[in-house]
Amino acid sequence: MTVQPAPVPAPRLTSFAPGSGCACKIPPGELEEVLASLGPTHPLANPPGRLLAGLDEADDAAIVEIWPGTALVLTTDFFAPVVDDPYDWGRIAATNALSDVYAVGGRPVFAVNLLGWPRAALPMELAAEVLRGGLDVTRAADCFLAGGHSVDAAEPMYGLAVTGTVDPARTLRIDAGRSGLPLSLTKPLGIGVLNTRHKQTGEVFAQAIDAMTTLNRDAAASAVAAGVTCATDVTGFGLLGHLFRLVRASGVSAVIDSGAVPYLDGARASAEAGFVSGGARRNLDWVRRHTDLAGVDDVTALLLADPQTSGGLLVAGEVDGGTVIGHLVPQGEPAHPGDDQETSAPRILVR
Repeated sequence: MTVQPAPVPAPRLTSFAPGSGCACKIPPGELEEVLASLGPTHPLANPPGRLLAGLDEADDAAIVEIWPGTALVLTTDFFAPVVDDPYDWGRIAATNALSDVYAVGGRPVFAVNLLGWPRAALPMELAAEVLRGGLDVTRAADCFLAGGHSVDAAEPMYGLAVTGTVDPARTLRIDAGRSGLPLSLTKPLGIGVLNTRHKQTGEVFAQAIDAMTTLNRDAAASAVAAGVTCATDVTGFGLLGHLFRLVRASGVSAVIDSGAVPYLDGARASAEAGFVSGGARRNLDWVRRHTDLAGVDDVTALLLADPQTSGGLLVAGEVDGGTVIGHLVPQGEPAHPGDDQETSAPRILVR
């Protein structure tokens, strides 16, 4: 009688990741301190074009007008595995990297791979699946994927550096919000808590994978066609974090209707069960002094700060397929009971 050896279980990619996707971002407060220490970044003796958005604006991507009517959009994004399936991880990472181009109203033209791979711990066949996932997404986006860079690394990392184009007169900017405009969200929240649950339990959530691999192309095109000028994508800083950056840059405040915010199936139950990342708590700590959360419970507050990997767009306007979740109001409103901050400070009321 021949005894067949027991099958060797495939390695779980998420076991090599210290966190989950965009939840691994450096906390927003720390990042801003580092960037502020660099000083102004615009002045050049012989600039090759006109910088429309860079480090100083904290927008989603750099934008450089190279000649009248045409600007380049430049961005990069990469992270450790958020799911165990290598092909899905490749698709998610590529979709997320392309999102910053869509978030400013641009069209991705070409991208290059960024790959870190622990060759001694993981077979290169898995790396090939990751790259195949990225290639399939860029093909779907009509974006060339041409080469890239790889290193032997302690943990797996994957993403893209992306170049796109945009009409300088039709960009979506983080600093263009105006009082009275509605706020629309184009993907449901909850990606972060479901990814955290997947990492801890191995459960697979198809609804989260579907959300993370849906391009923001159509939402961005709808916004530009509607004449919208202000948007950002919702990723590692959560809805509240990215909204705060938008209202601060635009010189306005915001009101969020918590009951209108859409969530993925299973997101609230997962948060209630404790599958909340450290990134969500750091995000909430960062925005709390600017946000009135008295009208919502702790779970809702954490979901609103939940880091999203390849999340949707937050748009100052109405867009096809988006959900209106609130509106912008004059800076300094609404007042927080007992708040001693200056009335000119940007605020967010969640009710």
